[in-house]
Order: sequence, then structure tokens, then C-alpha cells
Amino acid sequence: MFGIFNFLRRTPHSKYRKSNKPLASQENPSLSNKLSANLHYLHQLFNLTPDLVIRQVHSDQGATYAALVYLDGMVDKASIHNNILRELAYKTPDEISVGSIHKASDWRQVEDAIFQGNSVLFVDGQPEATVYGTQGWPQRAVEQSPVEASLRGAHQGFVETGSQNVAMIRRYIPNRELKIKELTVGRRGRTKISILYLADVARPEILQELETRIRKVDIDAIMNTGELAELIEDNPFSPFPQLILTERPDTAASHILQGRYIVVVDKSPTVMAAPAHFFTFLTSVDDHNSRWMIASFTRILRFVALFISLFLPALYIALISFNYEVIPVQLILSIAETRSRVPFPPILEAMLMEITIEMMREAGIRLPSPIGQTIGIVGGIVIGQAAVQAGIVSNIMVVVVATTAIASFLMPNYDMGAAIRLLRFPMMLLASMFGIVGIVTGAIALVAHLVSLESFGMPYGSPLAPWRFAEMKDMFIRVPIWAMLKRPKSTGATQTVRQKNHRGDEDS
Repeated sequence: MFGIFNFLRRTPHSKYRKSNKPLASQENPSLSNKLSANLHYLHQLFNLTPDLVIRQVHSDQGATYAALVYLDGMVDKASIHNNILRELAYKTPDEISVGSIHKASDWRQVEDAIFQGNSVLFVDGQPEATVYGTQGWPQRAVEQSPVEASLRGAHQGFVETGSQNVAMIRRYIPNRELKIKELTVGRRGRTKISILYLADVARPEILQELETRIRKVDIDAIMNTGELAELIEDNPFSPFPQLILTERPDTAASHILQGRYIVVVDKSPTVMAAPAHFFTFLTSVDDHNSRWMIASFTRILRFVALFISLFLPALYIALISFNYEVIPVQLILSIAETRSRVPFPPILEAMLMEITIEMMREAGIRLPSPIGQTIGIVGGIVIGQAAVQAGIVSNIMVVVVATTAIASFLMPNYDMGAAIRLLRFPMMLLASMFGIVGIVTGAIALVAHLVSLESFGMPYGSPLAPWRFAEMKDMFIRVPIWAMLKRPKSTGATQTVRQKNHRGDEDS
């Protein structure tokens, strides 16, 4: 019992391995100056690798003096044929111009280069191999993100190639202060990770902490950005996301301009922004593309939807089970009439409907798009109507669950929306045991938890805790853009001023 308690109290960074040694020690010999020895070791290293291609290059006398090695399907074959094999007939390996060119002196470098889609040229008599950048693996075209749709913003989304994602961010910030720091994570699948930031704006201490946590990750492979976020976040036992995940280049560039760090994981169409605070997850990409009054109304509506999604089912249970005296007489008579045929208590009725809604939501996501929409609409109507006619749930419960589901769709961030839906269930249990007192107690516990959270040393509850009135301009409402002259302090930005005051002399 105490062992489990101590495990839950651990932070993910206090128990990391102190050493970054490989999971299994592997020798790393240097290349030989004999082509035959290198090819023999190559066949041993890439045993049972049928997609490995070895193109031997012959001299005028017919003897083999070089060999070009690459993985079929990972390279651009036209570039290899036109720019390497043809030119080897009258040029030296160093004179060939194709992509990036560098030397490899040991087998670890050769292995990494081949698996990254490069072509490696071994020349007889040379103890080094020449690596040509000929990557050409299958990839999809740039298209709109299906998760973060925008009405008036850009219609570009990240892809699974890290270099292209970095290039899309560079288009938004073509500035020499945009720096990129590259790291590699993984022992079996070595994944390149790029950290993007503005050197004159972002806080260096956050970069140092971010880099330290990434370097301490000792794992076989990183498949996507969500895995890396879970490995380096501050509190893994919190239901709230502590790192921002986005698939939009314009959103990532906006976070960089505010002083945050963007982490691009190769082979993942999602990038990560740090540090984050709670109210960042309630802002939409369209908030700064619409007029400030419309955006402010939408944002207030979003906060109202947050409270409805979190507390409405619990409030229904509390009022029906404990505090029914606060309900108007005519309404309570109507509720009593609809519940007269329901044999279950309110908590069981609410749990049944909420779990059904969550199952339909998950089914709509996993099924193909036309079928998923049909399941969501037809399934909700049919199941709700049938449940009422069968006397399993009441009409008022169907209204409460439908309102809660609609409110949860207003969350612009998927991770935060999932966290709110998860917290709805403990709130319902507290309401069934203690009524409104239980709801208030749960709300206080949530606020205390939010205030105690941090994201890379920055307070998660900012700008409410600590209180920063200047940052209220872009929280519950959005003031005009010309009035937001400074970057938020919650990002840790060292350069606070982001624009001049064009409409007055007062400091904003």
C-alpha cells in the first residue's frame, strides 16, 4: 500500500537514469580502406534486409572500385541515377553535387545515414565513405488539419516530415533570430527532434530545462509527439495537458512570437509548444482573425460551455437528489412526472447516458467520416427516444446530456476537452454523495490543483495565479490587437514589447 503511494508521489524527472548509455552495448568499428572488407561487414550488419541495394561502380578496366549503398523506397532513385551514378564516370565523389554531402568514418554513422534515406558511397582505398542526401521516402502532400479547422486562417497543416514542418514555420518567421537546436532520441529508432525559438525573446533557462528533459529520455523509439510530451511533462498524474500540441504552422509561429519553444518531432504531423498555461487551451486559431467584439463574445461563450460541460450533469444530480427545494414548483412537478417511470437513481441514470454519449463519440471518430456522422446523429436520436419510451431515463436527463455534449464540442483543444469530459464523472459522484456541497468541494480541489501546476517552471494558472491584470486583455475577452503591446509574462519572454502603441501614449 505504501509502495503504491510512494510511486504516485514520484515526479517523472527525479527517477530518470543518470546515464545515457545504450540499452545494449554495441561495438562501433571504423571503416576499412578496402572495399571488399567494407562490403563484407555491410552484409553482416544488414542481414535479412532485402530492400538494401548495393550498386557497384566499375572502372574502365572492368574492376570494381566503388559501391553505392541505399535502401530501396527511402531514396529518390532519379536523383541517384542522374546525379551520382552518371557523374561517377567522369567525376570524383567529392565533385558530385546532390543535396547535402558529408563524410562518415565509422559504421554507426553509415548505419544512421542509410536508415535516414541517404546514399553512402564506399571507394576502394579510402577509409571514409561519402554520404549523399538523396532522401525520397513516401510522404503526403500539405493539406488542412482535420483536427484544427479554421474559417479565416491558413489552410495548411503539418506533415510527417520534420524538415518540411520547420520550413513551414520559417515562412511565417523569416528572421535570423529564429534558432533551431537539433537533438536525437531513441536507441532503435533514432528520431530527430528540432527545438525552434526566438533567441532574443525566449528565456534561456526554459531551453536548458527542455533540452535536459529530452536528453534524459532513454527509450527504444519515439513514434509521435504525444509520447514525448508525456515523457517530459511536469506532472504526469494530472488530467490537464501541460504542453500545447498543434498541427497548424500559423499557430506554432504565434507561440514562438509570444516567447514559447516549439518542438518538432520527425515523422509526426504534430508539434509541441512549451510552456503552457490553462487559458491557452481555451483560445482558438480564429480568435485573432475575427473582429475583437465577435472574438470576445465567442470566447465568453467558450468559458460558459466549459462550466456547463463540467458541472451541468453533477448539478442535475445534486438538485434532484438533495437540493430539490431550490427548483421552482412548476419545474419540479414536470421533472417528477418525467421521472415517475424511471426505476434508477439520478446518478445511475446520468452515468448510463454519459457513458453512452462517450461511446457514440468514440465510434464516430473511429468509423469512416460518412458513417461516423450517421452514427452520431441517428444513433443519438434513436437511443435517446428509445431510452425515454422504455422508462430507462427521463426527458430532462436527455436534455441535460445533449446540452453537455454540445457544450463539450466548443472546446478548441482536444486534450483539454478530453480532460473536462473525464472530470465530469468524479463531479457527478461527488454530487450524488454530498449534493451542491460536493460540487463546491470538487471545484475548490480543481482550482487548487490548477494553481499548484507548473509547465517548465512557469505557473499553469497564470494570469489568475499569480494575478497579472495586464494579461487579462487576451483571456476571458480579447481586446483589439493594437491594444496588446506586450507579450504575456506567463511564457517567460525576456523581451516583453512586441509592437508600438499606434493609438495613444498610454502604456498597455
